[in-house]
Amino acid sequence: MLAAALARHAPRRVLGSRTLAQLPNSNLPSLDFSPEVQEEQTTGAKSSKDSLSSVEIKRRRLGRISLAVLVLGFGINAVYMGREWDESELKAKKLTLENAPATRFGRTKERFTDMFDYFNKPAWPELLPPPPPPPHQKPYTLLISIDDLLVTSTWDRQHGWRTAKRPGVDYFLAYVSQFYEVVVFTTQNFYTAAPILDKLDRYNFYISHRLYREATRSINGKIVKDLSYLNRPLNTVISLDTNPEHVSTHPENAIVIPPWKGNPDDKGLIAMIPFLESIGIYKPQDVRPVLTAYQGKDIPLEYAKKEAEAKALHVEKWTKDRPQGLANSSFSSMLGLSSGTPRRQIPMTYLEQKRLEAQQQYQEEQKYIQQNKEYLEGLLKKEQEMMASEVPGTLWEAIGQLSGEPPKKKGSDAGRQGGPWPG
Repeated sequence: MLAAALARHAPRRVLGSRTLAQLPNSNLPSLDFSPEVQEEQTTGAKSSKDSLSSVEIKRRRLGRISLAVLVLGFGINAVYMGREWDESELKAKKLTLENAPATRFGRTKERFTDMFDYFNKPAWPELLPPPPPPPHQKPYTLLISIDDLLVTSTWDRQHGWRTAKRPGVDYFLAYVSQFYEVVVFTTQNFYTAAPILDKLDRYNFYISHRLYREATRSINGKIVKDLSYLNRPLNTVISLDTNPEHVSTHPENAIVIPPWKGNPDDKGLIAMIPFLESIGIYKPQDVRPVLTAYQGKDIPLEYAKKEAEAKALHVEKWTKDRPQGLANSSFSSMLGLSSGTPRRQIPMTYLEQKRLEAQQQYQEEQKYIQQNKEYLEGLLKKEQEMMASEVPGTLWEAIGQLSGEPPKKKGSDAGRQGGPWPG
């Protein structure tokens, strides 16, 4: 009885493929649930790999050929990208033989990355047209931003967005345009910036060119005004901005001033005129060393000190060069002790003479505008009407203009149809 009980609770032992329950003289039930191994039987059918249709075989063969052609084409293109530079390509890339990659790998890498950098570059390789021949071309180009420099925008729940002109902006643009080719370079889009510029320069007297968002670059996700695309010698370019990131590619050409936030008593823009004016008068061969010397300083204040020192030296030199008699006579007349020969005034410096001429020219120009304002308004109205007449009125007219057809004159169409001519 004891042996039967132990046999009933003893663990099963696996012996080969047979269990204890399957051994002879065992009356215990089997607990083996593993499936029995059956011998594989073949049906005689062929594998799908050996029974491909002719269409599938051709498709796979064509895929291998296409892959081989793609790899071969990529290799040939990689070899072609390593070719030597030509002059036109270097000009388009704003490079020279000195700073362009000289190795085959470097040339390949430069051309390969350029393929994916298309949307990060300005819309045109040259942002400005070629300058007119002398004497019509100004010797220097002044790039001016809009945001928080010429104007500032504010928003409130009552009025929405409003744009305010900076104090002195009209005088600034009119005066410095005598010395510079003024170019407004903004990160705004055309449809937001153009109406502002139309009000700042109503008759297009002062701003020579306008550059908008599509003329900027994107470097590491930041908007940059790359002056190498400007089509102007960089030794004659000055960029006036309020954001250092916008001029990060050419900081030696930049003047970064604090942004204007709407203070009605601001004089920051007017205070920059003497410094910019002196560059236009003295005409340095390269403006970059001058701008670098003033970087990080309060330019209006520092330049005022320099000009005061130059004026003091001029007076001292003039006093020493005068005859002694004239000096004593001048000194006595200053004290009211002599009524002899009239006192000679200290002559103006070269800077003061040219400044006086520029101010007189500015006044004459403003006088001309006031006297001919009605005529200028008429010209402006005609220009606006002409531009409006060229705007397509229907989708079909727009498609026709895109295909090269000249725009239809709306007035002549109305006349042929017998409609009244608008007064």
